Amino acid sequence: MEAIVFEQFGGPEVLRSREIDAPHAGPGQVRIKVLAAGVNPMDYKIRRGWFEAMMPTTFPAVPGLEVAGVVDEAGAGAEFAIGDEVVGWAATGGYAQHALLGNAVRKPAGVSWEQAVAVPVAGETSQRVLDALGVKSGETLLLHGAAGAVGAVAVQLAVAAGVTVIGTASEANHEYLRSLGATPIAYGEGLVERVRAVAPVIDAVFDAAGQGGLKESIELRGGTERIITIADMGAGELGVEVSVGGTEPEVVKRWLGKQLQLAADGKLTVRVAETFPLAEAAKAQEISESGHAKGKLVLVP
Repeated sequence: MEAIVFEQFGGPEVLRSREIDAPHAGPGQVRIKVLAAGVNPMDYKIRRGWFEAMMPTTFPAVPGLEVAGVVDEAGAGAEFAIGDEVVGWAATGGYAQHALLGNAVRKPAGVSWEQAVAVPVAGETSQRVLDALGVKSGETLLLHGAAGAVGAVAVQLAVAAGVTVIGTASEANHEYLRSLGATPIAYGEGLVERVRAVAPVIDAVFDAAGQGGLKESIELRGGTERIITIADMGAGELGVEVSVGGTEPEVVKRWLGKQLQLAADGKLTVRVAETFPLAEAAKAQEISESGHAKGKLVLVP
């Protein structure tokens, strides 16, 4: 099968398209024909070798955390059957024509493959951080990187829960954030004053961007309590919590099922910025690493 592999750490140029042996489903496992694979910031960070302490890499490695596709091989006692349409995490790399499936749920009929594969990582990350912050109806959340894939899902989940969301983003994304129910403000110098002009009190801060703003967030909060980042690895020096996962698989599966149903009902949308053929995975990761993707990046094997 065709797959994208890397055999050393480095930039996008280490990614190569290669023919490798397809995985096969053992007892309790299913294999899918991958119809869409999500591109996430975690992918390039693993490729760079930045997560070796937590997630050791075995070369040659196939990147890709989230997949959507059709079950084409099922082991004895597997949860899904051949022909089932599923969405979730890959037990083997997702940048490939076939992958063994990890934690997953059935795809609702009304959700496209590209939309479906945009939900698992963004949905889990958003719900995990919102729960950890304890935001509730009537409170105000400052959300950095609100127009990105994770940020946009977090905006919608928070707004649905009755939370007022102030979202930082570039001017080009302000109308998009308004359409999601957030109040947009620009990044950069004067951030504290702009936030206070629209929200004198900030109850919690969710940093999904990792591109500055934590010092200003601490000033707005009057301390580091109820500030969480998923993207700024230097946050510890400021005393800010970094959230990197650890949610129980069954909880994640329940969240994913609910979020996909919200998508099917038109109550949750994820903006797919661009789709790429598998052979252009390096280009997709380069855009992801630039931090300028205007939504979800998806590979279509």
